[in-house]
Amino acid sequence: MNGHEIAKAKAAATYNTAADYFDHPVSSFWHCFGRQTIERMALRPGDSVLDVCSGSGGSALPAAEQVGSQGKVIAADLAERLIALAKAKAEVKKLDNIEFRVADMLDLGYPDGSFDAVVCVFGIFFVPDMADAVKELWRMVKPGGRLAITTWGPDLFEPANSAFWDAIGSARPDLQRSFNPWDRISKPAGLRELFAEAGIYADDILAESGMHALNSPNDWWAIAMGSGYRGTLAQLDVETFERVRNANLSCLHREQVTSINTNVVYAIATKR
Repeated sequence: MNGHEIAKAKAAATYNTAADYFDHPVSSFWHCFGRQTIERMALRPGDSVLDVCSGSGGSALPAAEQVGSQGKVIAADLAERLIALAKAKAEVKKLDNIEFRVADMLDLGYPDGSFDAVVCVFGIFFVPDMADAVKELWRMVKPGGRLAITTWGPDLFEPANSAFWDAIGSARPDLQRSFNPWDRISKPAGLRELFAEAGIYADDILAESGMHALNSPNDWWAIAMGSGYRGTLAQLDVETFERVRNANLSCLHREQVTSINTNVVYAIATKR
């Protein structure tokens, strides 16, 4: 398999495994930032929207509500279990203007200029060549349409993130990670540079600082279980898993951690 296929398989496996915790109430930020991305786009009734890396519908469902019955939303994700969650929520909300696809965002097969808006929230960094991915998403935007990419800002989930990787490093040094895939685009300049590499001028970039409250360290563990950290945790045997969990939570107890960083960068480009 090439680099993209390997990354694709890894992301699908990780988030299918994490689906059981993905919509846990303590992880409400997924849907908060998805909704804020859609609000920033100011979609119009009747618009056509493509939402990739759509997860359990954090941005696709608000988009479907905003474009109304005359509009259309396509929600695509590699993880079929997340798509199933999103589909169930759409049925409860009686949204019949949304179509769900278990598919790769780089292989959707839509013609040039198919959508008024293309959206990717917390997903562009799963692709080894992010500039190529941005180009492909831009290709599907109509003239006058917009591309929105939302990514994590610096110091994501700190101080819990560092405590997690310290615990992993002590138990399984071979699994320790020294960087995050979104580090390169965690500031407006990096995200603007990514768009420029794809030949696009991003005219609207906003960095937003935020904190997410934890009622207890156990809240953090639920977040880890429902996110990309699950891919690492899934490689641990039962004994090591418990050792990592206890070390991670003990550190948060000791440091009296009651909140974690959730900094975000929003970017929107308009096809002139």
